[in-house]
Amino acid sequence: MRAVVIREPGDESVLTISERPQPELPPYHVKVRVRFAGVNRADLLQRMGVYPAPPGVSPEIPGLEYAGLIEEVGSGVTSLAPGQRVFGLVAGGAYAEFIVVHEREAVPIPEGLSEELAAAVPEAFVTAYDALVVRGGLRPGERVLIHAVGSGVGTAGVQIAKALGCHVTGTSRTQDKLTRAGELGLDTGLLVETAQSLPNALRAQPPFDVTLDLVGGPYVGNSLPAMNSRGRIVVVGLTGGTQSTLDLGRLLARRLTIVGTVLRSRPIEEKIEAAELLRRTLCPWISRQLIKPVLERTFPLEEVAASHRLLASNTTFGKLLLSID
Repeated sequence: MRAVVIREPGDESVLTISERPQPELPPYHVKVRVRFAGVNRADLLQRMGVYPAPPGVSPEIPGLEYAGLIEEVGSGVTSLAPGQRVFGLVAGGAYAEFIVVHEREAVPIPEGLSEELAAAVPEAFVTAYDALVVRGGLRPGERVLIHAVGSGVGTAGVQIAKALGCHVTGTSRTQDKLTRAGELGLDTGLLVETAQSLPNALRAQPPFDVTLDLVGGPYVGNSLPAMNSRGRIVVVGLTGGTQSTLDLGRLLARRLTIVGTVLRSRPIEEKIEAAELLRRTLCPWISRQLIKPVLERTFPLEEVAASHRLLASNTTFGKLLLSID
């Protein structure tokens, strides 16, 4: 099978398209012919050698989400059949013509949703829902702050929070992304060009109950003054760095909670839970048009390096995909 392979850690030039054996098919697993794969920042970090694949996952083929058709089912599989359209999250290996997943990790694609748009759903929406609702305890009617609102997870977070009847404020370094996020339901957009300008931008806003922080670094500490009593900050991204200064007095006085979360390295049981979240909650919301995937651009597999360059530019709004066909 054709697959994108990381020859060695480095820039996008280390990505090559090579032939690799098709993965074996154990019992209770399905083999999926991948049609589209999502391009995520974790893929860039893996390519650079700073975010290795978890144990048991191929270190040379990146890719954390897919959409495609079931090619073959292993023994014991009862819930899925060859030819069925499925999508989902994986710990790696989606930049390839075939991938093997446990049958309970593969989710049928809702009627009316193309495989291309389906590939833009799993990582963004499962991450956003898990961070906001599961980890952040978001309740209907609360006030939400989303940093990097124009990112894939950010655009998903806006829609999930609005589906729950929440007021959503988002930050971005460009006005265009704030304008486009407004079309998804964003109530208030804050132009924040640097982490140092964040406190001034937040000062005039009513306090927030939940912050979805997709930037990290100084954004975490700078968000504390804007939080309501018993507010929750959920940190998902670290594009702004791994260090932040916290006012612990404010943390204690307002009884704030700071939570970190990541999906990729979770054990199989928790990954099945994530698939159930996609199947039971997000798919019905998609069918009811409460939420929708936001796709910036799809690249042919041969242009994988260009997709990485574009994502690294921080100019995209929503998701980037690779077409495997």
